[in-house]
Amino acid sequence: MSLIRGTALTGYPELVTELGADPDSLLHAAGIPREGVGDPEAYVGYRNVIAAVESAARATGARDFGRQLAKCQGIEILGPVGAAARTARSVAEAFSAISHYLAVYSPAIATRIEPTPDPKYARAEFRIVLGDLPDHRQTTELSLGVTLRIFRLLIGIDFAPVVVHLPHEPLAARADYVHYFGGAPRFAEPFSGFTIRTVDLGRPVSSATGVHEVVRAYLDSITPPGAPDTVALVRALIRHLLPTRGLQLTLVARQLSMHPRTLQRHLMDRSTTFDEMVDGIRQERARELLRDTNMPMNQLAGALGYSEQSVLTRACRRWFGRPPLRERKHLRAF
Repeated sequence: MSLIRGTALTGYPELVTELGADPDSLLHAAGIPREGVGDPEAYVGYRNVIAAVESAARATGARDFGRQLAKCQGIEILGPVGAAARTARSVAEAFSAISHYLAVYSPAIATRIEPTPDPKYARAEFRIVLGDLPDHRQTTELSLGVTLRIFRLLIGIDFAPVVVHLPHEPLAARADYVHYFGGAPRFAEPFSGFTIRTVDLGRPVSSATGVHEVVRAYLDSITPPGAPDTVALVRALIRHLLPTRGLQLTLVARQLSMHPRTLQRHLMDRSTTFDEMVDGIRQERARELLRDTNMPMNQLAGALGYSEQSVLTRACRRWFGRPPLRERKHLRAF
């Protein structure tokens, strides 16, 4: 089963309710636990998400349900992938990070930036890598809507693609698509995505929304009220950035507006080190994913920031005294 983070359905219950249908019955029929919706630590089946989105469009009669749901979401649904993009130096670098790490969010989807014959333009493609899919037109429009919002976060609110490419016939009036995306729609295309201006890819990532907003929003969502101490903040950042494989002391220090040596001293004062914290959180996260999900081992390795499954196996032997599959069986025996 190909999984996706529960944040893929952020805003779903509220929107379905607003449009007059029952989100709980739709989620149940799609095989998605209500508590997993919007949860960055939960994983649900990608095909189940398709079922939930498409059935909601039918139940509510909203021909633009996918695009409406996209307005409830943004780069934050990508979790650590979004953080990697948000801290990039340019828009091109941000989308390179998204393309490289997107499997951390879901191995069922992929994105890439491709040149076009005209050097003034580039093509941003989105695709679902699974085969034998049911009707997923609303899900495709949801994904394109979220992609548009990410572009506008990175470049500026006035960004509009030159062309919007949709692989299906229009679900609503053409004017609705023009108004929503700001660019000319083309239907029944061989791919889904945007034609964009090459110059936009070279722009620095917009800071209009505040420095490191994605990471700050994540910290706000998982830390209790009051002023958390440095260790609590570092712990939250490590957990959030772990899957990017670019986790370093310098990156975490920068997120906290601290010099790396200052951060090291803070941690030493609490009788720990950055490396010890990373290893401990990896062990904790491995136990959670082995116990609570059916995530394949290669995907689980990526979620822990490992480039190879063999590294995960060695780590599990060190932590638990057994390889990961045996540890999963052990955890589920109780």
